[in-house]
Amino acid sequence: MSFDDAAIATIIDKVVSYALASNRFELVNGHEPKSAPGNGLTCAVWVQDIRPIRTSGLAATSGFIRLQARIYTSFVGEPADLIDPNVAAAASDLIGALTLDFDLGGDADVRAVDLLGMSGETLSAQAGYIEIDRKMYRVMTINVPIIINDMWAQV
Repeated sequence: MSFDDAAIATIIDKVVSYALASNRFELVNGHEPKSAPGNGLTCAVWVQDIRPIRTSGLAATSGFIRLQARIYTSFVGEPADLIDPNVAAAASDLIGALTLDFDLGGDADVRAVDLLGMSGETLSAQAGYIEIDRKMYRVMTINVPIIINDMWAQV
């Protein structure tokens, strides 16, 4: 019963592997980019927050880890009419993969990717724009809420 660096790495690696398996991305990172991504689709995955949840027992505290998976592409790419469809389709592929394996194989004591909001957060995606290195990117950020059984012991 230890939600440690190995458990966190396992969860991030699972989401990264689904992004890679989609074959939609030029690059997939397990961290936010520090410099401008390339011209094709890029996906970055990172931990956004960690907290306990109410469905804990008396001997252990279950919890919640929220990952962000952000898809980037150049805002000035051509043809412009394909920017949003390409980003949305890549997001849909990743959401579909997480839906198919909503317990991430049971690794790291994952109870479930919170598809429908048991913890108050749902698996969802939000489009937007981000400037990195003076370059504008069209992005879609996927909120990946994950419920973990028995993250911390109670004494």
